[in-house]
Amino acid sequence: MSQLGASKVSLSSISSQALWQQTGRLDGYGQELFRFSDRKEVPYILAPTHEEEITTLVAKTVSSYKSLPLRLYQIGRKYRDEIRPRHGVLRSREFVMKDLYTFDYSLQSALKTYDEARAAYNLLFDELKLPYLVAEASSGDIGGDLSHEYHLPSQIGEDNVISCTDCEYVANEELATARLTLPAEQASHDGSRTAAQVWRGISKDRKTLINVWYPASFTDADINTHALKSIIPELDSSLEDALPLWESVLSPSNSLSNDRQLRLLNIADYRLGQNFTNGLKEDADEYAKLPRSTPVELSHLDEQYITSSASGQPLNTIRISDGDHCPRCSSGTLKIQKAIELGHTFHLGTKYSDALDARVRVPSAVFEDSESGSPKSDRTTIVPMQMGCHGIGVSRIIGAVADHLADGRGLNWPRAIAPFEVVVIPGRRDMDEDVMTVTCSLLESSDTAPPIDLALDDRTESFPWKLKDADLVGYPVIVVLGRKWTSDRLCEVQCRRLGSTEFIPLNQLQQHVNGLLAQL
Repeated sequence: MSQLGASKVSLSSISSQALWQQTGRLDGYGQELFRFSDRKEVPYILAPTHEEEITTLVAKTVSSYKSLPLRLYQIGRKYRDEIRPRHGVLRSREFVMKDLYTFDYSLQSALKTYDEARAAYNLLFDELKLPYLVAEASSGDIGGDLSHEYHLPSQIGEDNVISCTDCEYVANEELATARLTLPAEQASHDGSRTAAQVWRGISKDRKTLINVWYPASFTDADINTHALKSIIPELDSSLEDALPLWESVLSPSNSLSNDRQLRLLNIADYRLGQNFTNGLKEDADEYAKLPRSTPVELSHLDEQYITSSASGQPLNTIRISDGDHCPRCSSGTLKIQKAIELGHTFHLGTKYSDALDARVRVPSAVFEDSESGSPKSDRTTIVPMQMGCHGIGVSRIIGAVADHLADGRGLNWPRAIAPFEVVVIPGRRDMDEDVMTVTCSLLESSDTAPPIDLALDDRTESFPWKLKDADLVGYPVIVVLGRKWTSDRLCEVQCRRLGSTEFIPLNQLQQHVNGLLAQL
């Protein structure tokens, strides 16, 4: 963050609900907000993120474009009322997070800042020397239209990351697409409903029943609700069974039962072809489109059909599978990996600066094309700041790395985040002089390698206990002064992650240890 020119701040964990109402996120964020009131009944929340607070701070302190770009970061605690907190530090209600917030006066400058932030993140994750993935991502509740996620592949991960075997295409499940192999006009179905099944969903306001028609060779579990939400943002994808809610809406006791705004939305997968959709439109059988148990007639519903996306592309309602064709290249196939999200970068645009009046005065000449030859104007323009938000889950990294590298003997930390890089363990208690000789050798200044971060286990526990504890803690390198040191002045150097155990003379010890650390 310092290399980006970012200054460190510390924002309060308590935020005003009124502030979140200004940006429309108080209700939109959902039930993950911890809400409470003070003694005067003023409503507050425990902040799960700080876009509103940082924008308000900048809006009150920055008024000139000359103060931009501005980059502010913090490392602090966040709070989310998770539905199913689990996996220890991987998913909990309180966690430590690093946030970088950026402010620019133009879109061009903001996108440059975004690229610089991503480059800094790449350097950080490169330093961990782990197989991370950078995926194109959906911005979700945070906002903006450009974002990337940083993932560590893991079997206990809650995200699915889709990548191509041949090109650099990587996207999370919410945004990923596959190249369609069967154009709609070549679909083999003849329009018969026996070749199709229907999956039913409902809108968040409960006024729209959504029928998704798909080939009978698939099941409801294959439906891609992420793709459906891109077509129907109001879809409530949290429900496993929408029919009870729809039936309750249409019951005679419900005031919505006679509401003329009730809709029936039919979505047809491209594999069924246009003949199927045409047949469905012409079919007068209500039970073909409505659940048999619902007391409603089609005449009460605004019936609509969707067969293509907003861009005119055929609709693929089925989840991506291993082996599907890459949408970016002609030769690659897609691979699905479970992964843990470690970081996320967002270009937010003006979502928060518009709502919270974070604006700067900019000379019009700054926006004019210097090569156009047009005369420069002396006027100034007041514009909303272009913002970015870039987060790293510190607690999440600790848990993800522990899960990824731990084995049956204990933890196994990368050098960059190990509590200590090397531990020295003497074989006996009366080896003070020998221990001093070895530690001084490791700590000697060198022009070719950084200083070694060293721990000495001088506890009174037994030698075997110390060895097991060193494995459990997960030191990258263990230096043992055992029998070989007593007989031949050789240090036993263990590196469990690299599967290496060697006996090294004192004059080569520092060079050998640094060689191991460079690989970790």
